[in-house]
Amino acid sequence: MTETRMVLEGLSAAKAAERVTSEQAARLREIVAEMRTAVESNDLDRYAGLNASLHAMVREIAGHRTSASIIERLGAQVARHRFRLARQPGRAAVSLPQHELIVAAIVARDPEAAQTAMQRHLRSVAQALEAAAD
Repeated sequence: MTETRMVLEGLSAAKAAERVTSEQAARLREIVAEMRTAVESNDLDRYAGLNASLHAMVREIAGHRTSASIIERLGAQVARHRFRLARQPGRAAVSLPQHELIVAAIVARDPEAAQTAMQRHLRSVAQALEAAAD
């Protein structure tokens, strides 16, 4: 499931970079700033919620309904893992810079960088989930 999400969310990030408005870019930056505050205050529940909001906003900006629909179906199947992962000690500190790179690429309107950053982030998620299962 994570490999499929990696491809589809990479596509969404690339499309978002092509379509992002100034207002949407500002909101993405705000979400990442809120994520940083959550990490600094060790509010992992807030971080997990903001993480979900960020990914949802990227899908919304992308405007690619087919991939968004599939991602949302896959996401529903792994939601409990996502929140458990976000609460792992140190995981938010690893994930935050990855989200910052995704947002920076989208805001810069660089589809290739956005896709690469998103895929690297989800590869990291997959590796963390595998490590947690061991």
